[in-house]
Amino acid sequence: MNEMLKLIEERHSSRVPFDREHPIVKEDLRQILEATRWAPTAHNMQNFEIVVVDDQELLERIGNIQSQISEAFLRENYQQLSFSEEELLQKKVGILSTMFPPSWRDSARLEEVARESEPMPLHQTMQGSPVLLIVIYDGRKRAPASEGDVLGLMSLGCMMENMWLMAQSLGINLQIMSVFSAPPVEQEIKRMLDIPAYMKIAFAARLGYPIITPAKYLRVRRDVEEFTHQNQFGKKGLG
Repeated sequence: MNEMLKLIEERHSSRVPFDREHPIVKEDLRQILEATRWAPTAHNMQNFEIVVVDDQELLERIGNIQSQISEAFLRENYQQLSFSEEELLQKKVGILSTMFPPSWRDSARLEEVARESEPMPLHQTMQGSPVLLIVIYDGRKRAPASEGDVLGLMSLGCMMENMWLMAQSLGINLQIMSVFSAPPVEQEIKRMLDIPAYMKIAFAARLGYPIITPAKYLRVRRDVEEFTHQNQFGKKGLG
C-alpha cells in the first residue's frame, strides 16, 4: 500500500489519558508546526495562529475551566449513533453508541440529562496532555467572495489535517477538542492567554503518549463507488 495512504488510514482520534510526564520533544513539535505551516489556505491567507501551551501550571489552570454539555449537542450527537457494529457497518457513517455514556444513548432522556448534568472541568477532556495547540483565527477576515468565510474554514481544516498526519507519522497521539470554541470556555481561555477579542478559537489539539493501550473500535468509511459520480450526478463509480 502507498505509504501516504497507509498513514491517512491509520490516523485516528486518541481518547485515552496521556502521560503528563512524557513531554513532546521540541524537534517533533517543530515538525508538526512545520507541516501545519505548509497547509493550503485560501488566497494563501494563512488565516491561523497557534498558541502552544506546555507550561504545567497553565495547563492546570486551563483544565480547571468548567464546561457545560448542551441538549443541542446531545441530540445532534444522538443522530449520528449506531447501536451495534452491524448497524454501523451498514450505514458506513457515524459512530458507535458505546463510545458514549449510557445516558447519552436514551433519546427520551436527553433533555433531562442536559438539565441535570454538572459542569465538567476541561481536565476530563485534556486527560493529562503535556501539550495543547490552541488554533485561533481572525474572524474579521475572509477569502474574497466567500460568504460565511467558507474557504477560510476549509483552510483551517487543511491545517488540522497536516498537523494530524505529521503527529501520526511521529507516533504522537492527537485528539481535536471542539469544546475550546464553546463561547463560555473560549471567553475564559482568551482572557487567560491574552488572546485579542477579535480572534476566535477554532479548536484545540491535545498531543501526547497514551498511558494505556487505546481500545480498538470499529472504523468505517463509505466505499469510493458510493460517493463518486462519473461525469454526471447519479452515475455512480468510476466506470
